[in-house]
Amino acid sequence: MKLLLTNIKELVQVREVAPNKVSGADMKTLPTLKNAFLYVENGRIANFGNMADMPEYAGFKTIDCTDKMVLPAWCDSHTHLVYAGNREQEFVDRIHGLTYQEIAQKGGGILNSAKKLQETDETELYEQSAARLREVMRLGTAAIEIKSGYGLTTEAELKMLRVAKKLGNHYGITVRTTFLGAHAVPSEFKNDKAGYIDLICNEMLPKVASEGLADYVDVFCEDGYFSVADTERILSEAKKYKLIPKIHVNQFTALGGIQAAVDHDALSVDHLEVLTEADISALKDTNTMPVALPSCSYFLGIPYTPGRQLIDAGLPLALATDYNPGSTPSGNMNFVVSTACIKMRLTPEEAINAATINGAYAMGLSDSHGSITKGKIANLIVTKPIPSYGFLPYAFGSNLIDLVFIKGKEVS
Repeated sequence: MKLLLTNIKELVQVREVAPNKVSGADMKTLPTLKNAFLYVENGRIANFGNMADMPEYAGFKTIDCTDKMVLPAWCDSHTHLVYAGNREQEFVDRIHGLTYQEIAQKGGGILNSAKKLQETDETELYEQSAARLREVMRLGTAAIEIKSGYGLTTEAELKMLRVAKKLGNHYGITVRTTFLGAHAVPSEFKNDKAGYIDLICNEMLPKVASEGLADYVDVFCEDGYFSVADTERILSEAKKYKLIPKIHVNQFTALGGIQAAVDHDALSVDHLEVLTEADISALKDTNTMPVALPSCSYFLGIPYTPGRQLIDAGLPLALATDYNPGSTPSGNMNFVVSTACIKMRLTPEEAINAATINGAYAMGLSDSHGSITKGKIANLIVTKPIPSYGFLPYAFGSNLIDLVFIKGKEVS
C-alpha cells in the first residue's frame, strides 16, 4: 500500500541518518520539518521533504494534514500488558494507608496477580490482553515490550510469553518479549528462595529458550524480592541462552543492582526512582539505557526518577509506561510524556526523544523504529490540529491523536 501525507504543519523527529540513541544535551534537540509531506510505501518511510519539493506520486491514498503534526509512534519499552484480572482493591487499600510493600506482605501485589493468572486459561488471557493492546495502539504505541512475571510457575510463565507472541503476530505491532520469572518468590517457595531460583535456572530458562519465547531476561532486583547476588546468578545462567538483560532496579532502594546490570551488559535498567551518585557513575560510558516509568510514580505516590539529573550528567533516558495491574494500570504513553515534563522537568523535546528514539533503543529496535528516517517502518502519529508539539505534553488531559499508522496501515 502507498500512503501520502501532505501539508503537514510540522514533521517531528526527522533524521536523515538516525543515531541509535540520544544522550545528555543532545536530547534537547528535536529535528523537525515544517510544511512537509511524507510518503509511505510497503509499510516503510520512502520519502519526505518540503511540500514545494514533493515529487509526483501515483496510486496512493492521500491524507491532508493541514494544521496537524506528524511524529513517529511511541516505543513503550517496559510493560506487563499480559495479565489476568485487576487489583482495584489494592488501590483502595493504599488510599486507606497501606504501602505497596505492606500489601505484598499480606499476599497481595504480584502474588495476587500470579494466582489469578494461573487460574486463567490461555484463550481468556489472550482476550483480556488483546483488549489492552488495541487500546494502547489507538493511543499511539506501535512497538511494545511485554514481560512475563505474573505466572511464577513454569507453565504459567510460558503461557504469558506465548500470549505476548500471539498478540504481535495477530495485530502486526512490533512486540519484544521478556522472561521475568524472577518477579517475586511464590508462596510455595516462601522459605526456599534458593529453590525457586533453581527452578528458574534449571527448568524455566531452558524451556523459554527452547521454545524461542523471549528476547530478554529481567529480574526484580529489590529489597524483599531478589538480591544483587540472586540477580547475578540468574543473569549468568540466562547468558547461556543469549537472553539480554533488562533489569527492574532501584525502585525503592539502591542495592548496587545498577552496577551488576552494567557488568552483565544490560540493554536497560528500569525504574531508577532511587539513585546514588555511584549509580549514575556506573551508567556513564556504557551501552545501558536508563528507563523512567513516571506513571508508576504517579500511581504509587513514590519519588519520580531524577531524569533531569540523568540527562544533565550526559546520560540518555527512555520513557515507558510499566503497564501492569498493581502499580500502573495504564498504557497511555501520552500521559507518560506529559508526566515526565510536569514532574521530572524534562523539556518536550527531551520527553519526545525519550519516548521514541530512546525507547526504540531500549528494545533493540534502533534500526527500524523511533524516528522519521527513510527505510524505517512507517509507525506514525497524526495529531489533531495543535499549535506546536509542546502542546502535546501541555494539554495532558486531552486526546490529541487523530490517526495512528502501524507499518503504514491505519489503526481503526
